[in-house]
Amino acid sequence: MRTLELAGVSVPAIGQGTWRMGEVASQRRAEVAALRQGIELGLGLIDTAEMYGEGGAELVVGEAIAGLREQVFLVSKVYPHNASRQGVAAACARSLKRLRTERIDLYLLHWRGQYPLAETVEAFERLREQGKIGRWGVSNFDLDDLQQLHDLGVAGCATNQVLYNPEARGVEFDLLPWQQRQGMPLMAYCPLGQGGQLLRHPALRQVAEAHGVTPAQVALAWLLRQSGVIAIPKAVEPAHLQLNAEAAGLQLSAADLALIDAAYPAPAGKQALQMV
Repeated sequence: MRTLELAGVSVPAIGQGTWRMGEVASQRRAEVAALRQGIELGLGLIDTAEMYGEGGAELVVGEAIAGLREQVFLVSKVYPHNASRQGVAAACARSLKRLRTERIDLYLLHWRGQYPLAETVEAFERLREQGKIGRWGVSNFDLDDLQQLHDLGVAGCATNQVLYNPEARGVEFDLLPWQQRQGMPLMAYCPLGQGGQLLRHPALRQVAEAHGVTPAQVALAWLLRQSGVIAIPKAVEPAHLQLNAEAAGLQLSAADLALIDAAYPAPAGKQALQMV
C-alpha cells in the first residue's frame, strides 16, 4: 500500500470512509466486518464524524477497531455548532466514548460555523495537550478559509478534507496547489462520486478496460496521481474493499489522463468549493 505522511504519521493513501454507516441496525454486522477487513488489507486510516448517523458511525467504528487500535489511524470530526471552547471538549468526550478509545489521531472541524476559528483552534490545542487528540485539522475549507486560519499564526492544521473526484475538480485551481506548497495533505471524500454516474462514464470505462481493472479503481488512481492526496472511499462489500486496496498500485498513463481530462476538464478559473 502506498503511504504518505499525515500529522507526522505514515498513513495509507487510500483509507476507509464511514458516511452512511451506523444508520440501519441490520447492516451493523456487515459494516463492522467491512472495516475490519479493510484494516487487514492495509486500509488502516478510518474517517468518521459525530454527524454520521448522529454518532452511529462512531459506534460501528468503535466496535470494528476493538483489538486492532494500534493498526488504525483514526479520524473524526466535530459539528460546527459544537465548535466552541466548551462544546469541542464535550463533543470529543462523546466521540471517544463511542469509539472506545482514549485518543483520536486526527480531529477535524467539519465545516465553518458560528464560532471564531481562534476559539475552535484553542479548544483543539487544549485537547492535544491533554492527549485526547493527536493533531487537528479542518474539512470543507476553501483557500480563503485556510488563509484566515494561517493568518492566526498557528501552524497546527494537519489536513483539509474536501470533495474531490473527476466530477469535482475545482480544488485543483488554487486550493490543492496551496496545500501542496504548504505540505498539507488533502483528504478527498466521495472519491468515487455519488449516484454511480461517474463510474458509468465511457472515459473511465475505457481506461478501466485497457488496464483490466474497474472504473472505481481508475477514479482512485486518478486522485493519487496528485502528490499529497488521500482518498477515503466507503465500501462494505468484501470485493470492493479488495479492489480499493489494489487501486493504490495502479499507474495511469498520459493517454489515460488525457482521456479523463477530455471528459472532465480541469478548472480554468476559480470555482466555489463544492460540498455534499
